Formats: sequence, C-alpha cells, structure tokens
Amino acid sequence: MSIVVTGATGRLGREVVEALLRRGVPPSEIVATGRDVDKVKDLADRGVTVRRADFTEPEDLAAAFAGAQKLLVVSTRTVNERTANHRRAVDAAVAAGVPHVVYTSIVNAGSARTILAEAHRATERDLLTSGLPGTILRNGWYLENYTSNLPTYLRYGSVAGSAGQGRVNAATIADYAEAAAIVLTGDGHIGSVYELGGDEAFTLTELAARLSAATGQAIAYHDLPAERYAAMLTGAGLPAELAIVLADADLGLARGELFTGSGDLRRLLGRPTTTPAEAITAAVGLTQAQAS
Repeated sequence: MSIVVTGATGRLGREVVEALLRRGVPPSEIVATGRDVDKVKDLADRGVTVRRADFTEPEDLAAAFAGAQKLLVVSTRTVNERTANHRRAVDAAVAAGVPHVVYTSIVNAGSARTILAEAHRATERDLLTSGLPGTILRNGWYLENYTSNLPTYLRYGSVAGSAGQGRVNAATIADYAEAAAIVLTGDGHIGSVYELGGDEAFTLTELAARLSAATGQAIAYHDLPAERYAAMLTGAGLPAELAIVLADADLGLARGELFTGSGDLRRLLGRPTTTPAEAITAAVGLTQAQAS
C-alpha cells in the first residue's frame, strides 16, 4: 500500500508523515510531497519516498500521486489560490486513479460564513463531483495559532482579536495529524465527514487568563473591530490578504463557527485530546528554554 501525503514540508503534512511512521507504516509505503523537497531530505534518509508536487504545476501532479492507494490532500496556505490549486490536485488524483482521497477542510465548512470556509466548501464540492471515494477531515483551529504567539503576548501583555466572547475548541496539530494517520491506515472512512475539534472550548478572554496564570505575567484579551485587528496584523508584518482572512476568522469564531461539539476527534483518537493547559505549559517551557 502506498500513502501519499501532500504538503509534507508544512507543519500538518510533516506531522502526518511522522504519525504514519509511529503507527508502523513502513517508510517505503509513504510518499511525502512538497514544493521544496530539500525540506524533507531527512525523511528520504529514513526511507520515505520524496516527490516534488506543486499544486500550481498540474502537469507533474499525476506523477507525484502515481501508485497511491490513499492520498491526503493537505489544504494549501494561499487563500486566493486555494480553490484552483485544490481543483488541480483533485483532477490529478482522478488522472492517477487514486482509490481514496482524504482532504483537510475546516470545521463547519458546510455552514460557516468565513472566507476560509467558502474556499474549503468549494473543494469539498469538487471532490464530491469528481466521483473519487473521499473522506473529509474538517479540522478546527490549531492550539498553536495561539501558543506559538506566546512571546508576543508576553511582550505586550495582551492577546488581541475580534472574537468577542465566542468559544473555540482548538486542538494541537499533532492531534489532527494523528487523526489523519488513523483514517489513512484504517477502513470504513470513505464517505465520512468528520468535524474535528478539541474536547475543551474557551474564549480568548479565558485563554488570556490561562496564559497569565501559567506565566505569572498579566495578559489581557483586547477585543478589536475586525478592521482594526487586520490593520494591526498588517502592521506586524503579515500580508494584507492573510490579515483580512484572520480577522474574518475571528468574526466566525464570535459566531460560533470554530466550535464543534461532535466529539469526532476524541473518537478517532480513542483518547482525550490535548488540553489547552497542556499546550500552554509546553509553550511556556519552550519559551523559557529559548530565553535561557
């Protein structure tokens, strides 16, 4: 059996490859793809097949997917190109005759009104109309979206956003990756749509309080109008398009669109998901180690 993972040079794709290896999949049965294969040279050194795959270059995608029994299409980062890129990947999977495609979408893609959900919804439709047997993993927000910003929170004493008192049940990248590996190595998932999120939901006000308790430094949540939040992100160096998407996602969070009570992630994992407290403790430890 050959399992092809796209985006293996990114955070989620790389974690999925590692999760597959931990589950005992032979390296020779894993194909890790990405734009810059130099970033996954260490995987090749461990026996994983590495192939270049760029969703903007469709002529090479079918070759990258050749022989796949299962294909994980990890959603790409560039939002304004995402739908077209994903359509090329779906077309290439059809051309390669892939018998099972797994796609990483976003939680509540069927109903959410965010920019991100609209793009993912289009890909879900493309996969459905392609006739390919598929599974949709509607991943929620990453806990790392917050914990990776801990040094910034500490510097300014605040968490900024436009989420109001909306609740989000984020999970770690590792938990989402393990769920993907379980689907890729198991049976009975074709046709399923999984709404994935952590067991514990929180508001950004509660997140700030937990960060304060964990670090011993006062950190408050500052709720901003979406336009001001986007301008703040742009001022911090983010591309304008990404800043708008993130501010828009916070508005979705405020509407409850980044929350799911499905329990699908816990059931797939067969264990509780990583808690926000555990993720924060790990981030504090890493920040302290880097500062020492």
